[in-house]
Amino acid sequence: MGSSPFILQMKGITKEFPGVRALDNVTLEVHTDSIHAICGENGAGKSTLMKVLSGVYPYGTYEGQIFFMGEEMRFRNIKESEHAGIAIIHQELTMIPELSITENIFMGNEITKNGLIDWDTQKQKTVEILKKVGLNISPDTLIKHMGVGQQQLVEIAKALSKNVKLLILDEPTSALNEDDSENLLQLMLGLKKNGITCIMISHKLNEIAEVSDAVTVIRDGQTVESYEVEAGHVDEDKIIRSMVGRSIENRYPEHESHPGDIIFEVKDWCVEDPEVPGRLVCKNSSFNVRAGEIVGFAGLMGAGRTELMRSLFGRNYGIYKSGTITIKGKTVELHSVEDAIENGIAYVPEDRKNLGLNLLDSIRKTIVSADLKKILTGWLLDADKELAAAEEYRKALRIKTSSVDVGVTTLSGGNQQKVVLSKWMFTEPDVLILDEPTRGIDVGAKYEIYKLIHELAEQGKAVIMVSSELPELLGVVDRIYTIFEGTITGELPASEADQESLMKRMTVTSQS
Repeated sequence: MGSSPFILQMKGITKEFPGVRALDNVTLEVHTDSIHAICGENGAGKSTLMKVLSGVYPYGTYEGQIFFMGEEMRFRNIKESEHAGIAIIHQELTMIPELSITENIFMGNEITKNGLIDWDTQKQKTVEILKKVGLNISPDTLIKHMGVGQQQLVEIAKALSKNVKLLILDEPTSALNEDDSENLLQLMLGLKKNGITCIMISHKLNEIAEVSDAVTVIRDGQTVESYEVEAGHVDEDKIIRSMVGRSIENRYPEHESHPGDIIFEVKDWCVEDPEVPGRLVCKNSSFNVRAGEIVGFAGLMGAGRTELMRSLFGRNYGIYKSGTITIKGKTVELHSVEDAIENGIAYVPEDRKNLGLNLLDSIRKTIVSADLKKILTGWLLDADKELAAAEEYRKALRIKTSSVDVGVTTLSGGNQQKVVLSKWMFTEPDVLILDEPTRGIDVGAKYEIYKLIHELAEQGKAVIMVSSELPELLGVVDRIYTIFEGTITGELPASEADQESLMKRMTVTSQS
């Protein structure tokens, strides 16, 4: 083939798993020296497509052709795709925390001299590679001592050390704060100038708009649209319409609030940092939630929102110092998670993989796991009751799966989150604490989760929602508390709040 303007062409890619066609005749064309965004809802097939490209799903397990730099490629594994110059930076970082940056970068590709590892050369090279990604830290730093943003830069540096030509970033900023995200986007623009093409899988539309030269939207395993754009001129609404197959004029469902009496009240709550003696992570926090009300908590990273919620949920975090919790007018002492569940509190954690799910369990086992008493017949667990409960929630929450007997790991992020919600709804709580309930979930699945949250409020439950996305809080909740450095700094009805007024209270200790 002559010189093609495309560094990558994937043609007619079809990939089937038992019972599911994950990719159906997908086509993707990526221009050389560009940043190409791929978006789509969770479970649309974006990651599957990248696994086909990189050889995780080897040649022969899919239909279709891959052309890279003008030649047809038949990768049998990741090593072959890396050798050709394709590298993937996954959402879950793959480095070994106990080892240094140098050890991680050269693992499997050690530089040797007379049969021994040449540490000096490796360190020197590491410093040069780190410069390319703007990291100015010692090559001996252990990975576990670095923030997520820096770890990600090390992963990219490692890819650059292998002479990469096409860098694929899967949800690169999902765990980063704003500064690190911006830094990463600038780095991608810099790489493009240096002749490295990037594919970015993301559903953060503002980031796609900032850096991408072309956008491909995948829905239900098919390419819906692919078009070139001028960076900074991306039509976000058009992308959303393509992603969900419907126009979301309103990203948040309509909701009328009818709050009743105060169900949950916290007064003068103080909790000490478990690592740093004397440092309070919650300082005299007082707030309340009424029946049928959705109350939001807004704060920047590290403001202490999750710490507050976990400490209320049976002192699951930190060292309790003082303060009271009143539920339905009765002061209660919650010394453990069991106490909290007994008293009608449920907590959906921010980190669903580590704290919300047992990844070895099936969907049906997970849904009943927080209240096994409900499915007992006599002293025995009743499999029929378990199945009935799981099926009820699968239908009610529209969990996309071929069967409730499959493992929770087989589900997309949005569906895993629905399983976690089901698990807690099954306990029939009065107070539901949702910590970042839509993190890492696409626009369409978010809409469904907002509707669920509204339904819970309509059933008269008191709902607390922690979120880093201010538009989400403004769109979903009735009242918002702001937190800064462990202190509650303000309270506003959502109808009177806007992003600016909240941001002010989230960055200052006291507000009139």
